[in-house]
Amino acid sequence: MGGAFLAAAFLARVGGRIGLPTIPLFILAGILLGPHTPGFVLVSDPHELEMLSALGLVLLLFYLGLEFHLDDLKAGGRRMAIAGGVYLLLNVGAGLGFGFALGWGTSEALVLAGVLGISSSAIVTKVLVDLNRIGNAETKPILGIIVVEDIFLALYLAALQPILSGADSLAAAVMDAGKAFGFLLALALVARFGTKVIGRLINTRDDELLVISFLGAAVFLAGVSEWFGVADAIGAFMVGLMLGSTASGDRIRKLVHPLRDAFGAIFFFAFGLSIDPGDLPTVLWPVLAAVAVTLAMNVLAGLAAARLYDFGSEPAANISTTLLARGEFALILATMAASAGLDDRLSPFIAGYVLILAVLGPLAAGRSHLLARVLPQKQTVGAG
Repeated sequence: MGGAFLAAAFLARVGGRIGLPTIPLFILAGILLGPHTPGFVLVSDPHELEMLSALGLVLLLFYLGLEFHLDDLKAGGRRMAIAGGVYLLLNVGAGLGFGFALGWGTSEALVLAGVLGISSSAIVTKVLVDLNRIGNAETKPILGIIVVEDIFLALYLAALQPILSGADSLAAAVMDAGKAFGFLLALALVARFGTKVIGRLINTRDDELLVISFLGAAVFLAGVSEWFGVADAIGAFMVGLMLGSTASGDRIRKLVHPLRDAFGAIFFFAFGLSIDPGDLPTVLWPVLAAVAVTLAMNVLAGLAAARLYDFGSEPAANISTTLLARGEFALILATMAASAGLDDRLSPFIAGYVLILAVLGPLAAGRSHLLARVLPQKQTVGAG
């Protein structure tokens, strides 16, 4: 485990000097030091890091839940919901069509719809901070789209879980989906109306007790979620949603940050361990085609959002490129697909797709002015 941390840190330091994001570098470290790559093998069996990897995923989604507030969507109004809906319609719809076009199967197409359709919240947030765009006018619709994506993701994973688990009949699938949605609804109601009670239960002046309490709650409810047919990561997301609005929310965000970073790195590293680089050439052309589809859909979605907010070509380019990266959510779906025994080509496809866009996204965002030159210019005159 120590070697995994050090390898990930070394590559991230090297990549940081040339402006690369950390996620693809963590995956690359796992590929280079895994059992499928010639040379030194640090971890011969990816299952050795399985529990730590699961903890990393739980903490990633727990942190996103802390950052997300139900009031965010209300404050953004109708335009935020429309911008997010258009983005999902274009990208998820294109992903579903692309999945069926590949002919790998219906379940595989449903997985690919989510893989191609959902941006990486972690990378998007990092890009906005690194490029000092938090205060930009177009950042509000960008974050609004991320909020809508998060809501969609929770519902999508809840619906996808019984399909991938291979329910024996339509009735069984409906029952499994109903159980999952019922559990999510119960958690949402607690998050909406039980904040004061939860706040009193979790509150303590002792940082050590607070860390143990929120970590225990996140991991425990993640396990309970799996029993109800909901992905463990979504259970952790809902715990973050509950705790983020309490009086201890700011302290929890500060305390969980290093845990999220450390174990999140292990999650991406462990995913890299499972990738056989020899499989990547077999899916090279589908990966490149998927990247092209995503580029086109993001430009269209950026133009639609800019038109909705009366922005010009430069903010439209910023929206398009900032939301381009794919990351943790695609890897969640890859993990679910692998455990469900779907087509073996899915894992290398998702790995190659994520690697390309996780690198291309931040680089394109930093050079969005080049895209702005070729986009249609704003026709109306007025406040932007």
